[in-house]
Order: sequence, then structure tokens, then C-alpha cells
Amino acid sequence: MKKLNDLLARIPEMQARAKQRAEREPLPGKPLPKNVVQLPLWPEPVRAVPNGFLRSALFGAIRKGRRRFVKGEQLAALDGIEIHYTGERLDQGDLDVYESVLHAVRLQELGSQCRVTSYALLKLMGKTDTGKNRATLLTRIERLRANAIRMKQGRYSFIGGLVDEAYKDEETQEWVIVLNPKLRALYGADQFTQIEWTVRHELDGKPLAQWLHGFYASHAKPFPMKVETLLRLCGSESELRRYRQTLGDALDAVAEASAAHGEGFSYEIRGDLVHVEKRASGPQRRHLAKKASKPRKPRA
Repeated sequence: MKKLNDLLARIPEMQARAKQRAEREPLPGKPLPKNVVQLPLWPEPVRAVPNGFLRSALFGAIRKGRRRFVKGEQLAALDGIEIHYTGERLDQGDLDVYESVLHAVRLQELGSQCRVTSYALLKLMGKTDTGKNRATLLTRIERLRANAIRMKQGRYSFIGGLVDEAYKDEETQEWVIVLNPKLRALYGADQFTQIEWTVRHELDGKPLAQWLHGFYASHAKPFPMKVETLLRLCGSESELRRYRQTLGDALDAVAEASAAHGEGFSYEIRGDLVHVEKRASGPQRRHLAKKASKPRKPRA
């Protein structure tokens, strides 16, 4: 009887562990045939984003209000990434929507019509289905459609819009969204990052903290960065003095949200340099191990 009671007492714990394992597994379903262009099949709890989007000012940490319209402007980005952008400036809220669109599209062929309701997209973003949120979603999808980028990341370049087509079926109330198949080139090996969605969602309303979380998530082993460099890369239009004051608060928010969801993140600002330490994700640990195993070339 005691064994039975002990087993019954452990059922909630066993169910919780099973749920955690299930959430970490990729969604059911097999990749499409090899001749079909498809995004990688990442697990449900994460959102996969090309590193060029996370290591640049494309989706900036910009203040609310009227957006600047730019034409062919080269955006700040880390070495090895080059982005020229035409359109209204994009922010972290736009990235939330785009991540949700990518998440919905990943199970089907790129270039085909993805039908998804406003309710489903808002649910993916952790938003309630209200008239205000639907109106904001419409505005952001329009902004994602009405742009053009020329981007070089690694060996490949991409020229096109972030969204090829977007329209709404008024009968079914579904969005019909089409993405350019050439986007697949930005998802090569070691060219994209799986962002922990629970951490990003907890930072909702804190654009600089969201940008910093994505930026550092894209690095397996972050290197010290100048405060001025981070200001330029995040696309903020704030003055350097004011930015220094908000940077610490934003990094604190990232550290707290990361700790709350089991991610390791700590930082220290020494003079003009920001030092960050984090626990690498599974794929990043494999990348570091692979990099360490490569024989080093002798110095000349």
C-alpha cells in the first residue's frame, strides 16, 4: 500500500518531466521530400532566426512612435554581415511577428501559401486576441511586406523582401502568407540561432533587453564588446551617455529572465567594455567542441 501511495504521489512530478521532454522534442512530422525547399525543423519552445538578423540593426531597439523611412541604407552589423535596407525601420515587435510567421511556415514548403489565423499568430506571440492586438498585427505584417533587403551572410547573399505576399481571406479570417524560398540560404549550418521563446517573451516591452538577448544568444562564447559598438549595432538612436544608463538595466533584465528559465547569463561592465558569460546551448556546445577539435595552423 505504501508503494502505491508513493507512486501516486510521484505522478505529478512524472507528468511534469514528461511534458518538459515533449516540449523539447521537435514537432511530429517528417521533413518534406529532398527536392522541396523547407526551413529547418526546430522544436516548439524556440524560434530560429538567421544570425544576420540578430547581429545587426535590422530589427532595432528603437523607441515607439513615428518610424524613419530609409532607402538603401547600410545598417550597422558585425563583421561578415552586410545589410542594405529600404523601408520603414523595423523594431523588436516586428521581429516577434516575423519569428511567429517563420515558426508557422517551417513545416511546409517555402514559397507555398501558409494559411494562419490572426488568433494563431497572436497565440504564438503570447498575446491575447483583442481588436487592438489584431490591428497592431496587421500594421506589422504590412511593414514586413513593404520592404526590401540586400543581405550577405556567410557565403550567400539574399535580395528580396522579408515577406513575398500577405493577404487576408475575409471568409475564413485567415492570413495567407508566402515567403521567398531563397530565405533558406540564411539557414545554413551555424548561420542561425534557436532563441528560447519563454525568455524573449518575458522581456516583452523591453526592446533593448530583447535585442541584447538575441545578440548574445547568437554567440556560443561572447567576446567583450564596447558600449559604443553595442549602441551602433542595436540601431538605437539614443545618445551614448543616455544609452550607458539604460544598458545596465537592460542587461539586468536579460540576466533575471534567463535565470528564471534555466539559462545561464551574467555580465560585467568594465570601463567601456561589456563582458558577458553564458551557458552555451546544445548546438553551440557542439560547435565549440568541433571548433576546438580542429588542428590549429602553426603561426608564421
